[in-house]
Amino acid sequence: MMILVTGESLMDLIVGPQGAVHAAAGGGPFNTARTIARLGQPVRFLGRFSADPFGTLLAGKLVDDQVELALPEQVPEPTALAIVSLDDAGIARYWFHLTGTAGFVLDRQSAARALENDVVAVHIGTLGLVVDPMATVVEELAHQLPAPVLLMLDPNWRASAIPDPGVHLDRIRRLLPRTDILKTSSEDLAFLAPGPDVPAAARTLLGWGARCVLVTDGPAPVRVFIPDGQQLTVPTPPVQVVDTVGAGDAFGGGFLAWWAEHGLGRGQLADPGLLGAAVASAARVAALTCTRAGAEPPWRHELRVAER
Repeated sequence: MMILVTGESLMDLIVGPQGAVHAAAGGGPFNTARTIARLGQPVRFLGRFSADPFGTLLAGKLVDDQVELALPEQVPEPTALAIVSLDDAGIARYWFHLTGTAGFVLDRQSAARALENDVVAVHIGTLGLVVDPMATVVEELAHQLPAPVLLMLDPNWRASAIPDPGVHLDRIRRLLPRTDILKTSSEDLAFLAPGPDVPAAARTLLGWGARCVLVTDGPAPVRVFIPDGQQLTVPTPPVQVVDTVGAGDAFGGGFLAWWAEHGLGRGQLADPGLLGAAVASAARVAALTCTRAGAEPPWRHELRVAER
């Protein structure tokens, strides 16, 4: 059964500590779709590609990883760009060139066609919920999902790309009552529910409607919050970090891939044992992504070796 990933693809222009520039394919949903495919699960990507050389490269990388393209036809708008600055620890900062770019061209009819009967889970978030027309279309699509379809939302909050944080936060709040899994980082929480207390922020998001909140915080353990005050803490494996680009996207993709591989749905999200196992697998996927330059998630065989 199919996982549908909606959102943007773009090119990361990565500037290292010494000033060297490297171009790499990226975009949160793009990275997530590649992760799911490399882990052996069927995945469809709902997003547009430019007719420029970058657009051809992005679409080709997805096809090479066996991601199905919901919209393979190219459009004349240019590819979106992200300027990524890496410090000596490999931590990334972002600046974006998004206006009038191909990745956010989306209409209601194309979105509806992508949501076929084979879709069991949908991933939304990142800049796909910021830039119109895609943001409005994806929000509508989420509210129209059939009842059995699981929805993961990854805000992946990029302050430099959000012209009106209040409008964006309102959109996320409207989506939370239909959100099964809210995947956030500690940085996301600072924008979504400001305050020094992560559990209190997670409870706020649960109160707004999310059924499960996953909070990542770099190498620190992942914290999992579900209703009725239940909380899990899942350690992350230690690795030699090259950079952290795409790690959060790999985590979300790793979780969905594990969940789908085990035939699970919305009804099993209240099971702490299953949640802990899925999060542990996702943490390994994210950790392996950090061991290589750029957003390059591991393949299934590489994950199996790491698990052993």
